[in-house]
Amino acid sequence: MINNLARFDIQGILVTVLVLTISLSFHEMAHAWAAHKLGDDTAALQGRLTMNPLAHLDPIGTLMFIFAGIGWAKPVPVNPARFTRNISIQRGTMLVSLAGPTGNLILAVAASILHAATVLLSVAIGGSSVLNLLENLFLYLYMANTVLAVFNLLPIPPLDGSKIFGGLLPTNLYYKFLSMERTIGLVFLMLVIFGRGIISSILSVVRIPFDLVIWTPVHWLAQWLLQFMA
Repeated sequence: MINNLARFDIQGILVTVLVLTISLSFHEMAHAWAAHKLGDDTAALQGRLTMNPLAHLDPIGTLMFIFAGIGWAKPVPVNPARFTRNISIQRGTMLVSLAGPTGNLILAVAASILHAATVLLSVAIGGSSVLNLLENLFLYLYMANTVLAVFNLLPIPPLDGSKIFGGLLPTNLYYKFLSMERTIGLVFLMLVIFGRGIISSILSVVRIPFDLVIWTPVHWLAQWLLQFMA
C-alpha cells in the first residue's frame, strides 16, 4: 500500500482504496446487522445498515489507512440495553463484536474463490490486462480481509476481540476487565504507533491458519483444474 504511494502507482492506489472501501464498509455493516437482529435498531436508524461507504468511512481514518497502513472507520453505535432477544448484555455485545471479523472472513473466502476463478479464466483465454487487474484486486481483497479479521480478533481494547473475550468471561471478571479497558487500550495504542513491526509479525503468524483453511484449499482445487484442462 505504502509502496504504491512511493511509486505514485495510480492503479495500485485505486485498487487499495476500492479494497479498503469494500472491506471496512462490510465490516461495519456486519456489526449493524448483528445488532439489528438482536433487537437494537440504533445503527439501522442512523443509516449504518448499508454497504454505502459514506455511512461508514471516517475521512481521517481512511487517509491514515492509505498513507500509514493503519486507520479506522466510524464505529457502529450499539445500545445493548435495547437487545430484545433473550440474551444477556454481555453475550449480545460479544455476538455483535464477532460479526465484524466474521464479515471480513466471509469476504476473504469470496475473494479467494474469485481470484482462483480469474486465474482459471485467464489461462483459458490466454490472459488479458483486465484479468491481471482483477487478479490483483481479489488478491488484495483477500489479504486485507484476513488481516482485518485477525487484527480485530486480538483480545485487546478497543478491538472487537476484547468484547468477544469479555463475553466469554464470568460476570465478575467481565466487569473487572471493562474497568481496565482504557489503560490496556492506551498501552496498545503506543505499541501500534511505536512497535508496528511487532504487530505485523504477530499478524503474519496468526494469519497462517486462515491461509491454510481458506486460500490453500481453493487454490489447490484451481491448480488441479488447471492440470485437468491441460
